[in-house]
Amino acid sequence: MGDWKTTDGLPRRRRHRALSPLREHLRDTFWFAPTAALFLVFVVWSAATAADDAILTALRDAGDEDAVSDLLGIAEDAKTVVTTISAAMMTFIGVVFSISLVAVQMAAGQFSPRVVRIFVRSRITKATFAVFLATFVQSLLVLTSYDSQRDPALVASIPLVQSVLTLILVGLSVVLFVMYVNSTLRLMRVAHVVDLITREALRVVANMPLDVSVERPAGIGTGADTSTAPHPDLGPETARIAHHGRAGVLRDVDIARLVRIARQNGVVLRLVPRIGDFVVPGTPVFAVHGGPATKGLRALSFQVSVGAERTFHQDLGFGLRQLSDIALRALSSAVNDPTTAVQAVDRIVQFLSSVAQRPLGALLHRDRRGTVRLVQPVPDWTELVDLAFTEIRGCAVSSPQVTRRLLAGLDDLLGAVPEDRRAPLVRHRTLLTQAVERTVPEAADRAFALHPDRQGIG
Repeated sequence: MGDWKTTDGLPRRRRHRALSPLREHLRDTFWFAPTAALFLVFVVWSAATAADDAILTALRDAGDEDAVSDLLGIAEDAKTVVTTISAAMMTFIGVVFSISLVAVQMAAGQFSPRVVRIFVRSRITKATFAVFLATFVQSLLVLTSYDSQRDPALVASIPLVQSVLTLILVGLSVVLFVMYVNSTLRLMRVAHVVDLITREALRVVANMPLDVSVERPAGIGTGADTSTAPHPDLGPETARIAHHGRAGVLRDVDIARLVRIARQNGVVLRLVPRIGDFVVPGTPVFAVHGGPATKGLRALSFQVSVGAERTFHQDLGFGLRQLSDIALRALSSAVNDPTTAVQAVDRIVQFLSSVAQRPLGALLHRDRRGTVRLVQPVPDWTELVDLAFTEIRGCAVSSPQVTRRLLAGLDDLLGAVPEDRRAPLVRHRTLLTQAVERTVPEAADRAFALHPDRQGIG
C-alpha cells in the first residue's frame, strides 16, 4: 500500500491493482475480439431469426396475406444488397489489413520495434476487424435464411429483421473504417507516437506512491544486487525467495497481496530485481528482512508476473527506453532523420521535468498501520538521466540540430532540478560539449552546434 495525495491534506491509502496476465494476453492478441464478435453475431442472428418467425406467424394468424406479400418483396430487395455485402466484405478485409501490416512494418523500421505494441493493442483496430468479420458472417447467415418459395401462403421464412441487422452492421463497419483509417494514419506520425508513449510513462509516475526512500537502502541496486549488508530500517536479511516460473521480463508484482503476506508473517519484503529486469528460474526475487522464512512465504514467487516484453504497468524507465530508441533509430545512417530525434528529445525532457522534484530510489509500500512491508527498487535520478541522454549523446555529435536541442534541454532541466540533482546533467552537458569540440573541425560550426536551441535549428 502507499500514501497518495488528497484534497484535505490527509494521507489516503489506495489499493494497487495487480497486472492481470490474462488481460495482458488478450490485449496483446488479435484472436479474442474477432472470436467474441463471431459468437455474439450467432446469438444476435438467432434472436433476429426468432423475431422474423414471430412476425410471420403473427401476420398469418391475423390473416393479413397482403402484409406478408409486402414483407416478402422488401426482403427480396434486401437480398441483393446482402449478397453484394457477402461477396465484397472478405476481399475488403483482406485489402485493408494487408495495407495495415505494411504500415506497421514501416513504423517499426522508422521508429522502433517496441512501438509495435501500440498498433497491436489498439482498440479501434480490434473493433474494426471484429465488426468486419461479424458483418461478413451475418450476411452469410442471412442468405441461408431466404426461402426459395415465393408464395406468401407457403413461404416459411422472411429474413426482414436479419436483413435490417446486416445493414446496420454495414453502417457500423463504414463508421469504424473511417475511424480506423484516421487512427492508423495518426499512429504513423512520429509526434502522435511519442505523445502516446509519454502519456503512458507519465501515468506510471502519477501512480507511484509518494512514500519513497530517497537514499536507496543497502542491497537495492540496478538488478545485480550483490550487496548483503543489512539495512537498519529493514532489519537483517534472513532469507531469499527464488523465482520458479518461466524465464522472462519481470513486468509486475502484486503489491497489495505482498504487503498482506508480509504483515501476516511479521516481516519486511524487498524486491531484489527491478521491474523490467530479465529473470530466469533460480533468480532471487525477494529478500526477507526482520524475521524467518516461514511456510507462508512460499507463495511469494507466485505474486510476480513474468512475460516476453516489458509493460508500462510498474516500469518507470520503459517510456524513456522507447523514446531513446526512437531517437537512436532516427539518428542512424539508414534513417538519418534528426527532426524525429529532436521530437523524441522534447518528450524526454518533458518526462524528466515531471520527476525532477520527485523523490526517487526505492518505493516503500506500507500496511494499514503505516509499517513498511515491501521495498521496491526503482531507477534513481542519475539512472534516468543516463538512460535518457547517454546513447543519444553518443550518436548526435554529427547532427547540430540534435546537439543544440540536447543542450537546450539540459539547460532547462538544470534550472528545474534541485542542487543535488544537477551533477549528472552537468556531466552529460560537458561530455556533449567535449565530443562536439573533438569531432567538428571548424570553429564556426562548433559554435553553431553548441548553441542551445529548443527547436534544434528550427
